[in-house]
Amino acid sequence: MGDNNYAKELDVAVRVVHMACSLCQRVQEGLVSSTSNDHVKSKDDDSLVTVADWSVQATVSLMLSESFSNQKVSIVAEEDVQTLSKSDSVGLLTAVVNTVNECLAEAPKYGFQSPKEALGTSQILEAISRCNSTGGRNGRHWVLDPVDGTLGFVRGDQYAVALALIEEGKVVIGVLGCPNYPQKKEWLNHHHHHQSYQSMPKMSDTSDTWEKGCVLYAQKGSGEAWMQPLIHGNKKHTWSSSAQRVLVSAIDDPALATFCEPVEKANTNHSFTAGVAHSMGLKKQPLRVHSMVKYAAIARGDAEIFMKFAQSGYKEKIWDHAAGVIIVEEAGGVVTDAGGHPLDFSRGLYLEGLDRGIVACSGTTLHEKLIGSVYASWESSNL
Repeated sequence: MGDNNYAKELDVAVRVVHMACSLCQRVQEGLVSSTSNDHVKSKDDDSLVTVADWSVQATVSLMLSESFSNQKVSIVAEEDVQTLSKSDSVGLLTAVVNTVNECLAEAPKYGFQSPKEALGTSQILEAISRCNSTGGRNGRHWVLDPVDGTLGFVRGDQYAVALALIEEGKVVIGVLGCPNYPQKKEWLNHHHHHQSYQSMPKMSDTSDTWEKGCVLYAQKGSGEAWMQPLIHGNKKHTWSSSAQRVLVSAIDDPALATFCEPVEKANTNHSFTAGVAHSMGLKKQPLRVHSMVKYAAIARGDAEIFMKFAQSGYKEKIWDHAAGVIIVEEAGGVVTDAGGHPLDFSRGLYLEGLDRGIVACSGTTLHEKLIGSVYASWESSNL
C-alpha cells in the first residue's frame, strides 16, 4: 500500500466504496424483485437509480466526515439536493432515508461506526448538501460519482461507484467499485444477447465462475493498482487477504487489441471512433460497456483501448474520470486527451482545455498509434 501520507485516506475510501456497492446491490435487488417496496415503484424506473444516487452520496458524505472529523471535508459530487427537497419527492426521500439507515446499520462490517440511532430526514439531506465543493487547485477535495452509468444500473448491467481524492489539483487516490463486473471477462458481453437482468447466470455460493463485483483502487506514484472482490454475505472486510494486483494488457498490436466504447450513442461519436479504429487497424469487435467500468477493463487487461469523443458543447466532468484515470495509470496504462496532454483535474468541476476527447490505452505503443489515427481521422472528418 505504500507507506506515504495517504494510507488512511485510501483505507477509508476503499471501505466506503465497498459499503456503497453493497447499498447499490440492495437497491437493485429491489428493482428486479417483483415484491419490491411500493414507495420506490414510481412512474419511471429512473426513480430507483435516483434512490441509489442520493443514498450513496449521503453515506459517503457521512462516513468521510466521521473518518476525517479533524478536517473540513470537501466533497465534489454529482447530485444536488434541490430536487430531493421538492414536495413531489416525498416518496423518494423516504426511500433514501430508509436505504441509508439500513446501510449504516451494517457500517461495523466495513470498519465504521453505526450511528447511535437512526438518522432523520434533515440529517441525511444535510449530508447530501454538504457535497457542494467545486474542487480546484487548492487543498483537498474528495470527488464522488455515486452511480455512474444510470442505464447500466437500471438494466442490471455495468455501472460504477467512483471516489477519488484530489490534492492541490492532482488526483492522488482513486477507487472504483464495479458491482456487476464479473471476475472473468467472458461474462462482460453477456448482455448483448440478453437484455434482462434475470437472464444473468445466478451466483451460487459454491462456484466462483460467476463471482460478481470488484473494487479497484490505486494511489498516485505507487506504480500499483489493486482489485478486491466485493464482500458477499457476512464476511468482515479485511484488507490484504483478498487483494490482487491488476496490470494492463501487454498486447501492443492493434490487430489483436480490444477497443472499449460507450453503449449510448449520445456519449461518444461512434462513427468517428469507428473511423479511428479502422484507420488504426483494430480488427476485433468493440466491447460496449456502460460507465467508468471501461477504465476498469483497461486496468485489468480485459481491453486495450478506450476513447471518448463527446458531442460538441458537452463538457467532461471530473467525477466521470478521476478515479478511473489514476487506476489505469498506476496499472501501467496511459490516459491523455486526444492531443496527448495529461488531463487537468485542477480547474473545477470540468476537464477544461480538453483537446477534442479522451483516450486511454494499455501502453505507450498503442497510445502513439491511437493519437496518430485520431489526427488522421480528424483531418478527413468534418467534426
